[in-house]
Amino acid sequence: MRVIEIRGQGGPEVLALADRPVPACGPGEVLVRVAAAGVNRPDVQQRKGLYPPPPGVTDIPGLDVAGVVEAVAPDVIWPRVGDAVCALVSGGGYSEFCLVPAPQCMPVPRGFSFAQAATLPEVFFTAWNNVIWLGRLAEGETLLVQGGTSGVGLAAMQIGVQLRGATVLATSSSADKQALCREMGASGVVDYRAADWAEQLRALAPAGIDVILDSQGGDYTAPEMSLLAPDGRLVLIASHRAPKAEISTRDIYIRRLTLTGSTLRSRPPAYKGRIARELVDQVWPLLEAGRIRTHICGIHPLEEAGQAQSVLDANAQIGKLVLTVSDLAETVPEPNLQAEPSR
Repeated sequence: MRVIEIRGQGGPEVLALADRPVPACGPGEVLVRVAAAGVNRPDVQQRKGLYPPPPGVTDIPGLDVAGVVEAVAPDVIWPRVGDAVCALVSGGGYSEFCLVPAPQCMPVPRGFSFAQAATLPEVFFTAWNNVIWLGRLAEGETLLVQGGTSGVGLAAMQIGVQLRGATVLATSSSADKQALCREMGASGVVDYRAADWAEQLRALAPAGIDVILDSQGGDYTAPEMSLLAPDGRLVLIASHRAPKAEISTRDIYIRRLTLTGSTLRSRPPAYKGRIARELVDQVWPLLEAGRIRTHICGIHPLEEAGQAQSVLDANAQIGKLVLTVSDLAETVPEPNLQAEPSR
């Protein structure tokens, strides 16, 4: 099978097309013939040597795939051979065949092409895990998403608006990015490059913000905590600005704040499977109805993975980038005849 390898640490030029054997299913796994794969910032971090795969996980990058199930292990009940699925994986998405733990598979939403479905798993798993589970966003609360036009940002904003009736604020840079944030439900958008970005947000939410989703960390952390309402939650999913921050621990207990964060990649399939079931139950119907949307900013063939990642390097993406792995990528599959059983 054709795959993309990372040959050393560095820029997009270290990504190279190669041939490897097709893997065989282990217990609890399915083999997906990949039609399309998502391109995510953690792929870039892995290429730079900053986010290695967990022990035992393939070195092939790629965290979400969409395609057709080619084979299943004997102990797998669902999905079945021939089912159209999209899935979160811990690695291996940039390839023609990818092993996936069965609990992490989800049906392709009705009316979605494989390319569209490949944009869903990583961002919606991340948004759900951090905004709903860790951030505990409740009905009618205020949510701030730092970097609203990232794939995760767009997913988080729409989950907040559509499923929690939240007041959503966002930060973004250019006018077109800010316009998309508003289109996706943000009632206020601030340019994070402005020196007074925190004061602008304070003016938009004078009573404080209940949940903040942030991937920057560093010197953003203290002002974000100052923006939180009593009992507010700051959820960190990366530390692009810096891995360390100086904060007031007194502020945490006086105002009952929560500072937390997560990565999903090393979580076991059972944990991810619970998220998958909630997404299919609560988010997939909204995707199929058009109330929640995905936004693709670029589609590249597998061999142009480096070009796709260079868009992320330049921070020029709006939404998700996709790699087409087979000629099925733009196809809208027929709905699976047998629905996913209760698990």
